[in-house]
Amino acid sequence: MASGSTQPLADPHRAEIERQCARLVHVYANANDAADWDKVAALYAEDGVMFRPTAAADGVAGRDRILASLRARPPRTTRHVCANVVVDVLSETEATGESAMLLFIGSAKPLVGSFHDRFVLTDEGWRFAERRGSLTFGA
Repeated sequence: MASGSTQPLADPHRAEIERQCARLVHVYANANDAADWDKVAALYAEDGVMFRPTAAADGVAGRDRILASLRARPPRTTRHVCANVVVDVLSETEATGESAMLLFIGSAKPLVGSFHDRFVLTDEGWRFAERRGSLTFGA
Protein backbone atom coordinates (compact mmCIF):
# COMPACT_ATOMS: atom_id res chain seq x y z
CA MET A 1 0.00 0.00 0.00
CA ALA A 2 1.44 3.39 -0.96
CA SER A 3 2.40 5.82 1.74
CA GLY A 4 -0.28 8.46 2.23
CA SER A 5 -3.08 6.29 0.86
CA THR A 6 -4.63 5.40 4.20
CA GLN A 7 -6.40 7.37 6.86
CA PRO A 8 -4.18 7.90 9.90
CA LEU A 9 -5.05 5.84 12.93
CA ALA A 10 -7.20 7.96 15.23
CA ASP A 11 -5.34 6.91 18.33
CA PRO A 12 -3.47 8.88 20.98
CA HIS A 13 -0.38 6.72 20.35
CA ARG A 14 -0.18 7.48 16.61
CA ALA A 15 2.49 10.19 16.94
CA GLU A 16 4.65 7.94 19.12
CA ILE A 17 4.37 5.07 16.62
CA GLU A 18 5.34 7.46 13.81
CA ARG A 19 8.35 8.65 15.83
CA GLN A 20 9.53 5.14 16.64
CA CYS A 21 9.23 3.97 13.03
CA ALA A 22 10.98 7.07 11.67
CA ARG A 23 13.73 6.49 14.23
CA LEU A 24 14.24 2.97 12.80
CA VAL A 25 14.95 4.53 9.39
CA HIS A 26 17.69 6.73 10.86
CA VAL A 27 19.17 4.07 13.15
CA TYR A 28 19.33 1.74 10.14
CA ALA A 29 21.30 4.31 8.11
CA ASN A 30 23.79 4.99 10.92
CA ALA A 31 24.31 1.30 11.72
CA ASN A 32 24.74 0.55 8.02
CA ASP A 33 27.40 3.25 7.69
CA ALA A 34 29.18 1.88 10.78
CA ALA A 35 29.10 -1.64 9.26
CA ASP A 36 27.34 -2.81 12.43
CA TRP A 37 25.63 -5.69 10.65
CA ASP A 38 24.31 -7.28 13.84
CA LYS A 39 22.49 -4.05 14.69
CA VAL A 40 21.15 -3.63 11.13
CA ALA A 41 19.81 -7.19 11.04
CA ALA A 42 18.28 -6.79 14.52
CA LEU A 43 16.12 -3.94 13.15
CA TYR A 44 14.18 -6.51 11.10
CA ALA A 45 11.45 -8.76 12.40
CA GLU A 46 12.56 -12.41 12.57
CA ASP A 47 10.77 -13.05 9.26
CA GLY A 48 11.53 -9.61 7.80
CA VAL A 49 12.50 -9.12 4.17
CA MET A 50 15.23 -6.81 2.83
CA PHE A 51 15.38 -5.55 -0.76
CA ARG A 52 18.56 -3.57 -1.44
CA PRO A 53 18.23 -0.51 -3.70
CA THR A 54 20.92 -1.96 -5.98
CA ALA A 55 19.11 -5.34 -6.20
CA ALA A 56 15.48 -4.31 -5.84
CA ALA A 57 14.07 -7.56 -7.25
CA ASP A 58 16.08 -9.88 -5.00
CA GLY A 59 14.63 -10.06 -1.50
CA VAL A 60 16.50 -11.60 1.39
CA ALA A 61 14.04 -13.12 3.87
CA GLY A 62 14.66 -13.82 7.53
CA ARG A 63 16.87 -12.03 10.05
CA ASP A 64 19.61 -14.71 9.93
CA ARG A 65 19.81 -14.61 6.12
CA ILE A 66 19.80 -10.80 6.16
CA LEU A 67 22.73 -10.84 8.59
CA ALA A 68 24.66 -13.34 6.44
CA SER A 69 23.98 -11.23 3.34
CA LEU A 70 25.24 -8.08 5.05
CA ARG A 71 28.38 -9.81 6.36
CA ALA A 72 29.14 -11.05 2.83
CA ARG A 73 29.43 -7.48 1.50
CA PRO A 74 32.90 -6.23 0.64
CA PRO A 75 34.11 -3.53 3.04
CA ARG A 76 33.33 0.03 1.98
CA THR A 77 32.95 3.50 3.43
CA THR A 78 29.45 4.92 3.09
CA ARG A 79 27.23 7.71 4.32
CA HIS A 80 23.46 7.36 3.99
CA VAL A 81 21.36 10.51 4.26
CA CYS A 82 17.65 9.84 4.79
CA ALA A 83 15.02 12.54 4.41
CA ASN A 84 11.33 13.09 3.71
CA VAL A 85 10.44 10.29 6.12
CA VAL A 86 6.67 9.83 6.21
CA VAL A 87 5.09 7.09 8.32
CA ASP A 88 1.44 6.08 8.06
CA VAL A 89 0.07 4.20 11.05
CA LEU A 90 -2.31 1.46 9.96
CA SER A 91 -3.03 -0.02 13.38
CA GLU A 92 -1.49 -0.43 16.83
CA THR A 93 0.85 -3.06 15.36
CA GLU A 94 1.39 -2.09 11.71
CA ALA A 95 2.63 0.95 9.80
CA THR A 96 4.05 1.82 6.41
CA GLY A 97 6.62 4.40 5.48
CA GLU A 98 8.51 6.07 2.68
CA SER A 99 11.80 7.93 2.77
CA ALA A 100 14.25 9.49 0.34
CA MET A 101 17.83 8.24 0.43
CA LEU A 102 21.10 9.75 -0.73
CA LEU A 103 24.07 7.38 -0.56
CA PHE A 104 27.70 8.46 -0.77
CA ILE A 105 30.24 5.69 -1.38
CA GLY A 106 33.82 6.90 -1.21
CA SER A 107 34.67 8.86 -4.34
CA ALA A 108 31.94 7.21 -6.47
CA LYS A 109 28.99 9.15 -7.82
CA PRO A 110 26.21 9.49 -5.20
CA LEU A 111 23.15 7.27 -5.50
CA VAL A 112 19.67 8.70 -5.02
CA GLY A 113 16.70 6.53 -4.25
CA SER A 114 13.98 5.70 -1.80
CA PHE A 115 12.80 3.11 0.67
CA HIS A 116 9.27 1.82 1.05
CA ASP A 117 8.90 0.17 4.41
CA ARG A 118 6.41 -1.99 6.26
CA PHE A 119 6.80 -1.83 10.02
CA VAL A 120 5.47 -4.29 12.57
CA LEU A 121 5.36 -4.19 16.35
CA THR A 122 7.21 -7.18 17.82
CA ASP A 123 8.12 -8.24 21.35
CA GLU A 124 11.40 -6.35 20.71
CA GLY A 125 9.60 -3.16 19.65
CA TRP A 126 8.98 -1.76 16.16
CA ARG A 127 10.90 -3.56 13.42
CA PHE A 128 11.00 -3.69 9.64
CA ALA A 129 8.67 -6.35 8.26
CA GLU A 130 9.87 -5.34 4.80
CA ARG A 131 12.38 -2.75 3.60
CA ARG A 132 12.25 -2.22 -0.16
CA GLY A 133 14.88 0.06 -1.65
CA SER A 134 14.96 1.47 -5.16
CA LEU A 135 17.23 3.79 -7.10
CA THR A 136 16.09 6.92 -8.92
CA PHE A 137 19.51 8.18 -10.06
CA GLY A 138 22.87 6.49 -10.25
CA ALA A 139 23.80 2.80 -10.16
